[in-house]
Amino acid sequence: MRVFLCFALAGFADLAPAAEPDPLAALLARPILAPGTTLAEVQAFTEERVPAMPPVTTLAAWQDFAARTRRDVLDRVVFRDATSRAWRDAKTRVEWLDTIPGGPGYSIRKLRYEALPGLWIPALLYLPDSISGKIPVHLAVNGHDREGKAVAYKQLRCINLAKRGVATLNVEWFAQGQLRTDGFVHYRMNQLDLCGVSGLAPFYLAMSRALDALLALPYADPARVAVSGLSGGGWQTIVISSLDTRVTFANPVAGYSSYRTRARHLSDLGDSEQTPNDLATVADYTHLTALLAGRTALLTYNDRDNCCFATPHALAPLHEAAAPIFRLHGQENRLRVHTNADPGTHNFEVDNRQAFYRALGDTFFPAARHYSAEEIPSQSEVRTAAQLDVPLPAGNLDFHQLALAAANNLPRAGASATRENLAEVVKFRPLSATATRTDTETRDGVQAVFWRLQLGGEWNVPVTELKRAGAASPATTALLVADAGRASLAARARALLADGHRVLAVDPFYFGESRIPQRDFLFALLVAAVGERPLGVQAAQIAAVARWAEAEFKTTGIALHSAGPRLGLAAQVAAALEPRAFRSLVQTDALPSLHDVLRQDWTVDKFPELFCFGLLERFDVPQLRALARGRAN
Repeated sequence: MRVFLCFALAGFADLAPAAEPDPLAALLARPILAPGTTLAEVQAFTEERVPAMPPVTTLAAWQDFAARTRRDVLDRVVFRDATSRAWRDAKTRVEWLDTIPGGPGYSIRKLRYEALPGLWIPALLYLPDSISGKIPVHLAVNGHDREGKAVAYKQLRCINLAKRGVATLNVEWFAQGQLRTDGFVHYRMNQLDLCGVSGLAPFYLAMSRALDALLALPYADPARVAVSGLSGGGWQTIVISSLDTRVTFANPVAGYSSYRTRARHLSDLGDSEQTPNDLATVADYTHLTALLAGRTALLTYNDRDNCCFATPHALAPLHEAAAPIFRLHGQENRLRVHTNADPGTHNFEVDNRQAFYRALGDTFFPAARHYSAEEIPSQSEVRTAAQLDVPLPAGNLDFHQLALAAANNLPRAGASATRENLAEVVKFRPLSATATRTDTETRDGVQAVFWRLQLGGEWNVPVTELKRAGAASPATTALLVADAGRASLAARARALLADGHRVLAVDPFYFGESRIPQRDFLFALLVAAVGERPLGVQAAQIAAVARWAEAEFKTTGIALHSAGPRLGLAAQVAAALEPRAFRSLVQTDALPSLHDVLRQDWTVDKFPELFCFGLLERFDVPQLRALARGRAN
């Protein structure tokens, strides 16, 4: 009986009439922009800001450019602040632990080294049994693989090199293997950025300290230093090899492409470390590839890469940029390319490894008659992760802990909380507005006018104007933004209409109809990499709409309403920078402090604009509110 009754009631529920749609919500949800508008705009916005290769024609001109570029990337991007420079200047500490048996011809020695004070990296040294004089050394880095340094293809590469007489350091990467913790998730490095500390610096130091440890070995040959890695390891390879000239041979595998390529091929949009703040104001990855000239490079890509950086779109721009520079050095043959077809997917398997061994042999063992590039079968020597575990000190620091420490006493005492400084931090540029009325519609006593505002010639923003049909033109105007998009604002709009206001519901960059449908936060990283800030774009758009509305509707001062922490911060910045445009700021669920971003351990993939570089170093929400009230200059 109970079962029958439940089915019967369910049947009656199915027959019940559907609730009437909210006419106001329908007006707010009506599309204004053409599909794909914001994606096309952010692609053009970022692509046109990526620097081109310099038109150098002499080796001397290139060498001057190369030295300046290395210096600028290190000084203005990697070690741009006092904290990261102090990390850089600390002494490298290495602690050697026990040695475990390897296979025929080599052993494995465990070690840990301090990338920066309090942050230790576990590593393994694959050491040939027979060492005579100086021998080549190799740094093996890895990408996003949960097995980390224990992944089989990486072990096989290290084993094969050791059997060929190359001492190989196999290092762990953040968020992988033994460092696979929430605190090392790469999207948390941006917590450091918020505090004005380079989140890229720990990544770079993890690599440079590994080279320190390798080259401190008494048998290390400083003329024969190789680095190789797949995916994120390919990214590590190009970064350390281009900027640290101690590396003499680099083999990045499916690890990077030009920022121009990334803007058009969404599969290549990189994580936080691949797309750090302001890198593309100094150099593109084309430049970094060309910086390998004078040494040896093997660029390996995969034909049908199922992850990223596939050969057909990624390789050519890099090779075209680097080849002329290698020619200037008279070393065309030292720039090599390998395209993998078997399996052709995202891999550093045997075909790619053998291409590496071949190039390494030609470079480091040119006179060795019996050197072979064929992989030495070693599958039975692959160890488990437990066997390769390296003890780490208790309390090993991570990105989140470093950020919490960096946030102490921020904003800095004596920081100049002026509008000029805020505009510089968020890269705010006032935008002109050109409005196009696309349509009108009246429902349930509300007249809607649909506007498309072109802002600064770069962005189109949808604006839905609402007012009571047949009523006199409202004397006051309220501008509404929400993290959930303007379609979520029906209740707020209804209350404001009832009080006699004109309502402008707006979707700024990243929200509502201006949302990028996929990989949106990766475009936020790219916007910051080319020297802009998503937060500054949003604030500029909100301010431009307010200035347009004041002129269009002859109202003095706009009441700005925000809902949600993300656009809440953008609204606060807009009001702080252009207080005369807003007579009031009403907020729901806004952040009371930027410290809450760290306390709640938020990440850039969920809240991309909140991690504006250096914002918390100079400003917190109280300082923004004071500027909005005109209490600061």
